[in-house]
Formats: sequence, C-alpha cells, structure tokens
Amino acid sequence: MIPDGLREARLNRDAPAALRIRSSHPTDGDRVLQIWRDAVDATHHFLSVEDRIAIGEEVGGFLPQAPLILAVDPTDRPLGFMLIDRGHMEALFVDPVAFGQGIGAALVRHGLARYPSMTTDVNEQNERAVGFYERMGFVRTGHSPRDGQGRPYPLIHLAHRR
Repeated sequence: MIPDGLREARLNRDAPAALRIRSSHPTDGDRVLQIWRDAVDATHHFLSVEDRIAIGEEVGGFLPQAPLILAVDPTDRPLGFMLIDRGHMEALFVDPVAFGQGIGAALVRHGLARYPSMTTDVNEQNERAVGFYERMGFVRTGHSPRDGQGRPYPLIHLAHRR
C-alpha cells in the first residue's frame, strides 16, 4: 500500500501545480468508474462491443472498492487513478478531459517511488499507452497473444528500468 508520508504528496514540476495524490475512499467509487468508462471509450477502440460490455461488468464489480491511488484536483475531484498490486501496476486511467496534463505521469512516478522496478501490461493495440510507458522508462519484457481473461487482445509486458 501507500506509505503514510506519500498519501497526500505534492507532485513534481511536470504535474499541474494543484494536483494531489491520495488513497481512494469508498465515496470515490462512482467517479472512479466514470473515469474508467470515459478513458476506455477514448482509448480502447479495438474492443468489441460485447467485450466492452463484459469487461465493464467485471470492472464495475471490483473497481469502486479497490485500494486505488488517486490524482485529485484542488476540489478533491479524482482526475485519474492507479491500482498497484505487489509492484505490478494493474491499472492506470486518466479522465480524457485531462489527457496530456501530466496526471498519468505523476501517478506513475508516485508508484515508482514505492516500487522502482514496477511492472505493467498494456494492450498492444493501445499504441498511445505503449508510447507513454516507454517514455516513462518502461521496457518491453514479453508479449502475450491474449489478455488476462483469454480475450484476443495481445498484451505487451513491461518493466521499469532503473
């Protein structure tokens, strides 16, 4: 989990000045789920309609209660979130209206402060995300022809190089 000293950490110079990082609360569930839906709509055009619905149901069942790391604005409104499990980033999503503002990078840097050798997987078809992670210092370590649920969406496995 997140060390106490990092919970409300102010982020580096590349992030919006008023952005804060904090742990999620139960009351963040609806907003987090909306960020996920909007981000998937904006970036995951490769998903079939059927798979998007099925994945949405799966995510809706666990995401609102998951222990997330949030990037929030000055009003405490979540703009993005990250889920890390034992050094593996399971999820990173940013509200599309905030794309390009350093929020995803701030979340990743926050995770790397705790897990310098953090790993993640990214959908191969999400070329923008692949480029983002590579710019953040992640390197390709492998490839899977299907996602973790066996769907036909190839994954690129990545690890952060120190």
